[in-house]
Amino acid sequence: MAIVRAHVYISGRVQGVFFRSNTRNMAEKLGLTGWVRNLPDGRVEAVFEGEESSVKEVIDWCHRGPSYASVSDVEVKFRRATGEFDRFEIRYSR
Repeated sequence: MAIVRAHVYISGRVQGVFFRSNTRNMAEKLGLTGWVRNLPDGRVEAVFEGEESSVKEVIDWCHRGPSYASVSDVEVKFRRATGEFDRFEIRYSR
């Protein structure tokens, strides 16, 4: 199976609803690497790397999110995987 990278932006009520921690849990469960963070404009941004089927599964999950989220849009851009990550992490603003 091919290793892919997806750069994802999730819009809606996605901050303050444990979206990042649930995304990390799902990514770890699927064996993905990368990161997730909140953006100042209210969206959540994530980068996922791993097997194509697992990346697609986490993207499908992002369309729903955790129970308190209300996702209105998910923008996905596939890129060439770089292998730069060794785990999946939550990134925080500085």
